[in-house]
Amino acid sequence: MTNEPLLEGRELLQLYAARTGPTQALRGVDVTVTEGRIRAITGPSGSGKSTLLAVLALRERPAGGELRHRGRLVSSLSRRELQQLRRTEIGWVAQRPSHSLFPQLDARGQITQMAQLRGVRVDADAALAEVELTSRAAARPFALSGGEQQRLAVAAAGVGAPALLIADEPTAELDDESAALVLRLLRARAAEGSAVIMATHDARAIAFADTVLRLRHGVLSGEHGTDENHTANLDGLGRLQLPDEALPFFPDGRVVVTVVDGHVELHPPAQAIDPPA
Repeated sequence: MTNEPLLEGRELLQLYAARTGPTQALRGVDVTVTEGRIRAITGPSGSGKSTLLAVLALRERPAGGELRHRGRLVSSLSRRELQQLRRTEIGWVAQRPSHSLFPQLDARGQITQMAQLRGVRVDADAALAEVELTSRAAARPFALSGGEQQRLAVAAAGVGAPALLIADEPTAELDDESAALVLRLLRARAAEGSAVIMATHDARAIAFADTVLRLRHGVLSGEHGTDENHTANLDGLGRLQLPDEALPFFPDGRVVVTVVDGHVELHPPAQAIDPPA
């Protein structure tokens, strides 16, 4: 691991087609991804979580803003270079786990194929045992339950502890025991140096993360770590997104900003105070 961020996104913009015309899925998102940590991205459906994952996984180019991978502008990379990075450095778990697996390969084959693609050696049986799939080593995806597919997809994506491991709702359909297996695997990969990012609604996964990023309407509204302190994001235009729990203090959407003794205070208009003379 190095001190340089694996990924840095500034003012990221992404669009998607709608009947009314292009709609912003991401609106000026700033994000930094470092190795060895687990980040959870939360927010309501339609907030841009899956879109942000696809951009960070280099599966989609952002429509605007700047994204750097190890300091290099992603916009300067060729299609072949992006494909090589996705193959060797990025593990991807789709929201539907079957979309992350090779349909013609059995469970053991999924692990060995990923190891070949990444140019690493791995004990396939040990990798399956990590998610309690030893007895299903010869089963192909169609013969596995949804939960077994999910555990296998995460195990395959984590082969060789890739620099970046991204999972879209990796525990959503799992019982507590299976969810614990998946989360322990993600923690193990982070301990080996992977930067782990997961989009999730699952309170179990959110509590497990080192840092939680909150998206709302395509805007990163803030983040907090295990100490429960919240960091609200201030974008390049000076716009501030407050965490959801702060919004009831400002029911009419108006805020009075006061600079007092070297710090900034926010008050509803009826509670505004005069600055010291």
